Amino acid sequence: MFYLVAVERVIDIEAVRSTIARVGPLAPLAYVAVSALLAAIFVPGPLLAAGSGVLFGPVLGLVVTLTSTAVTATIAALVGRRAGRDSARSLIGEEWSRRIDVQIHRNGLWAVVGQRFIPGISDALASYAFGAFGVPLWQMAVGALIGSAPRAFVYTALGASISDLNSPLAYAAIGVWCVTAIIGVFAAHRGYRSWRTQRRDSRRPG
Repeated sequence: MFYLVAVERVIDIEAVRSTIARVGPLAPLAYVAVSALLAAIFVPGPLLAAGSGVLFGPVLGLVVTLTSTAVTATIAALVGRRAGRDSARSLIGEEWSRRIDVQIHRNGLWAVVGQRFIPGISDALASYAFGAFGVPLWQMAVGALIGSAPRAFVYTALGASISDLNSPLAYAAIGVWCVTAIIGVFAAHRGYRSWRTQRRDSRRPG
């Protein structure tokens, strides 16, 4: 967000939005494609979502962000599927591979949703791994949409509010971010406890 504040000081945001509006429906479609590809090569999602808010406003920007998120997850899953399970295991390690196997076996869709709430895990990297472990593409797309919705709103809304960070929209985004962060901490803690339990059980003799 510091980056966007700096940009806002040197670029006329309203002029940029007017130019985008004149381009018509091709502008959001082009941004979806470019943003999805950039996210797939690990460009930070919050920056891309904020850019969407800056360019398209809070409503269309959110649609663009979520569409891009689903496309990114699908692209990464396809690449992961081509790379195969062994490549994923070597990339993320045996412990994480075992965890992902268990989560996918239980419910692949909600495993994708849950991952989006856990802080510190790259969405693109997780999507590659999920694809390699065989999560269906529709579950990747839908799971990414559901799990990413809160964060997508946060960063898109902040981008859209860059000219007035004291607006109700900006405060709403910060509130949602706080709730999402709390949920993420609980999800990470629960996942860690589950992993420790599975690890302890696997080490018990016969």
